[in-house]
Amino acid sequence: MSTTALLIIDLQNDYFPGGRFPLVGTEEAAAKAGDLLAAARAAGAPVVHVRHEMTGDEAPFFERGTKGAEIHASLTPLGGEPVVVKEAVNAFLNTDLDALLKGREVGSLVIVGAMSHMCVDAATRAALDLGYEVTLAHDATATLDLSFGGKDVPAASVQTALMAALEFAGANVVPANVAAEALTG
Repeated sequence: MSTTALLIIDLQNDYFPGGRFPLVGTEEAAAKAGDLLAAARAAGAPVVHVRHEMTGDEAPFFERGTKGAEIHASLTPLGGEPVVVKEAVNAFLNTDLDALLKGREVGSLVIVGAMSHMCVDAATRAALDLGYEVTLAHDATATLDLSFGGKDVPAASVQTALMAALEFAGANVVPANVAAEALTG
């Protein structure tokens, strides 16, 4: 029997109001992620935090060693909860995330975090490619307004399109309260 783990991606201070790169709906997404974190901890499910760090003076956000690169206080890791530090968009790329999960006999993931259209997307697709069953809590993720081809794309539309694409790719895309069942069931 495989274990289900909660994977919390990049819910770091720079993505919140007052940070260097605030997203649309980060506080709401973090609150839902916090609910899932509490459920995972209560059920004894593994929790893995992912933190993105960038180096150099030109880092737009998540600059190594800054408060902005720290995990938001509402989701502070507890002792025993590993923190995977990454320097790329994909949390599995050049990290020990896959080995860490397999070492804990994890076969299923509940994924939450930010940015939906970047790091959450990349980690979800990589996890599917690596054979994990993935539940993505869509309301525990956040993104931002984008532009393409001279057209503005509101965050809500970015989110909808991305969640539809990830569901099409094989992820189980559900609200956080439904995703909690995978952690506690």
